Amino acid sequence: MTRGVYVTGIDRGDGRQVVELGVMELLTRQVDRVGVFRPLVHDRPDRMFDLLRSRYRLSQDPDTVYGLDYEEASALQAELGTDELVSRLVDGFHRVAREYDVVLVLGTDFAATQLPDELALNARLANEFGASVITVVGGKDQHAESVRAEARNAFRAYEVLGCDVMTVVVNRVTAEDRDAIADGLAAQLPVPCYVLPDHPALAAPTVAQVIRALGATVLLGDDAGLARDALGFVFGGAMLPNLLGALTPGCVVITPGDRADIVVGALAAHSAGTPPIAGLVLTLNERPADSILRLAERLAPGTPVVSVVDSSFPTARQLFALEGKLNAATPRKAETALGLFERHVDTSDLVERLSVERGTRVTPMMFEHDLLEQARAQRRRVVLPEGTEERVLRAADVLLRRNVCDLTLLGDPDTIRKKAADLGADLGAAELVDPATSDLRKRFAERYAQLRAHKGVTVELAYDVVADVNYFGTLMVEAGLADGMVSGSVHSTAATIRPAFEIIKTRPGASIVSSVFFMCLADRVLVYGDCAVNPDPDAAQLADIAAQASATAARFGVDPRIAMLSYSTGESGTGADVDKVREATGLVRAAHPELRIEGPIQYDAAVEPSVAATKLPGSAVAGRASVLIFPDLNTGNNTYKAVQRSAGAVAVGPVLQGLRKPVNDLSRGALVQDIVNTVAITAIQAQAAQEEESA
Repeated sequence: MTRGVYVTGIDRGDGRQVVELGVMELLTRQVDRVGVFRPLVHDRPDRMFDLLRSRYRLSQDPDTVYGLDYEEASALQAELGTDELVSRLVDGFHRVAREYDVVLVLGTDFAATQLPDELALNARLANEFGASVITVVGGKDQHAESVRAEARNAFRAYEVLGCDVMTVVVNRVTAEDRDAIADGLAAQLPVPCYVLPDHPALAAPTVAQVIRALGATVLLGDDAGLARDALGFVFGGAMLPNLLGALTPGCVVITPGDRADIVVGALAAHSAGTPPIAGLVLTLNERPADSILRLAERLAPGTPVVSVVDSSFPTARQLFALEGKLNAATPRKAETALGLFERHVDTSDLVERLSVERGTRVTPMMFEHDLLEQARAQRRRVVLPEGTEERVLRAADVLLRRNVCDLTLLGDPDTIRKKAADLGADLGAAELVDPATSDLRKRFAERYAQLRAHKGVTVELAYDVVADVNYFGTLMVEAGLADGMVSGSVHSTAATIRPAFEIIKTRPGASIVSSVFFMCLADRVLVYGDCAVNPDPDAAQLADIAAQASATAARFGVDPRIAMLSYSTGESGTGADVDKVREATGLVRAAHPELRIEGPIQYDAAVEPSVAATKLPGSAVAGRASVLIFPDLNTGNNTYKAVQRSAGAVAVGPVLQGLRKPVNDLSRGALVQDIVNTVAITAIQAQAAQEEESA
């Protein structure tokens, strides 16, 4: 039977979209088919559903999401009564419930409606839907005791009306009151109560939202600049030196359009990173001269400069009433919201209370969710040598907002900060290190010279070598100053992993460094090895790759069934190539009798049950293989790319295995999400490495 989760509140302004997003994140980790139902809606399309649909790749027909418009509901209730209204909405819910494993219900918003007793309507709908309730209470601008009282009253209100209240979430409290509110409610409520502090970036409008609200004309700015959060407003009427002292990170400067000195000065401050601003709004319908705009564009490329007709006072009145909203056009806000939810909610306990049984099918999204969750469970520090690369900065922004791991970025700190500011990326929690000027450079030169003395490397030569970001990052890992490293978005594979071979070296028991890709298909995750490092491994090396790949698969939740691939299955073929695979299979069986392995075996017999039933009946692996070991790099690399392109698989990797500490290489075409996934994998590998050291 489909289970419903009903997120509701008691009044407007509770910021429950953070909770709705967080609950959807948890549901999509457990099951593949999650539906959404909003009983009553103001406007279509609904911005929250649009966000959920784009972020979680929902295929649900938008027409099935909504029950009724508020106006329709009010007229129906007035004419035919509440029972008829509820009956219509129950029918709408069950149309969704028949198609999905679980349904997230977005309760009414208590905003400018003519429905009497909206709380009671939400409670009745939850009961009629058979849905458990998560009730959200807003705490903005309230004292701690007042918030606690509202939370108790909200729980009792829904409980008295017969609801199965799963948990209470108190949202938007001051950071100073959060612990006191949480401690008090833990003793006063029979269900868990989670307390989320107010986060300024969530309430801040983006520059694009400011432009829409003001009806402004864009003079300068790119998409990244328009996506910046407007964290404050500074009105520029003073002389430039006084204005510069008033600037704050992420502020929007409001000034008359004829103040060219303020336009140039504010953008120069942004360019220097002291501080980075979100943009400028020029009032009075005054446009600076073209020469000033050209200078502005060169000073701070991408930074928005917009013009409005009104003077500063009416502009200010509109801006101070403006509040940011989560929607599909604000992905960074969504990352911030999820990070806030995951930091302050016991997600493991909430998953249990949701009582959603995890499906056997593993989708790419589930796999990606699990990576972030595993990495977050035991935070590790990952060093990113390519700290000035745009995709790396965007990925770092996501990783930090989601609290996945700690980060060190290498490069000139001023350059990193400026590029991050231009992108609207928040690197506040990251460590920035310049290898060229770092106090660690001399120490690392001495260490590298010691490690490479047998190759004639002197300290003087090493001093130049370790200024290279990949060598510096690898030495940070070797010294324990970082737990792992990810590079390769603009460096070759050789440039990324050669320092690891020289400095990190193989772990005990591993004779070779190899790689795997996690191939996320529509209904399962397969592990391919080796598709990136070893051109033509011999039988012993192939056996080592298989054993390592099995351990890697298990570490990331893939039950390992190993297929040693060849052009022949079983005893049907002979020749040097198939004999190598046959020998490697025997070596694995002898060294690791606990592993399930089959080989030589053809790809179709390894993954397709009907073929396996003919070629290898009774095999524990054939038809169900999850770890596929290719006989050489040529075969493996071409196969993974063919599957990636033709089957639409998400390929995560290459993930290196066999090193004492994790270093991973990126494809130079890596997308931001690829980098996020690889960093999470590296953090998880670091957890395993530390466990092995402690054992």
